[in-house]
Amino acid sequence: MGKVLITQKRSTIKRPKNQQKTIVALGLGKINKSVEKELNPSIEGMIKTVNHLVEVKEL
Repeated sequence: MGKVLITQKRSTIKRPKNQQKTIVALGLGKINKSVEKELNPSIEGMIKTVNHLVEVKEL
């Protein structure tokens, strides 16, 4: 599978604990921080959980 660039665009304040933990597990935590990840089913599931907080671009 390909790689994706995940950028946090919104805060996790007043979000459920599972969404906060997912953001940390992706390696994010601050607005406008970006990480590059290999796209696999587990990363896809994490992105779906917090899709309203992040922006995803394929590389």
